[in-house]
Amino acid sequence: MSQQQLQQLSQELQEIEEQIEGLQANVEAVQQEKTEVDEAIEALGTLETGSTVQMPLGGGAYLRTTIENIDEVIVDLGADYAAEFEEDDAVDALENKKEHLDEQIDELNEEIAELETESDELEQQAQQLQQQAMQQQMQGMGQGQGQGPDE
Repeated sequence: MSQQQLQQLSQELQEIEEQIEGLQANVEAVQQEKTEVDEAIEALGTLETGSTVQMPLGGGAYLRTTIENIDEVIVDLGADYAAEFEEDDAVDALENKKEHLDEQIDELNEEIAELETESDELEQQAQQLQQQAMQQQMQGMGQGQGQGPDE
């Protein structure tokens, strides 16, 4: 068992850790999107025609506007598509979107769990290699003792 094998395992462990961190960032992004969907559903439940809201213009700028008709809700469907829905149908579309986001989170968490299992296995292999190397060193030291130049 060589130092080269330990270095290779260490590199593999580092790559897995980077993958896990990337997946965790994806989970956080999807959870943030889910939070925004929840907020939209809540807003649709509380707003009504004639309500004044702040509409984001981008870059941190907002414009006060009055809702002309709450029954005309445009919902982003993904892949650069959006559709106009009545309020109840918009809520249904957002609930479906939320379910899809939950599925994405579950899939990402499964990938993370698989990578963590693989990482644990590699760490065990590295520990075994280190123990074997130490045993070989100890055996080498033991064989060298008791043999001096006079013997």
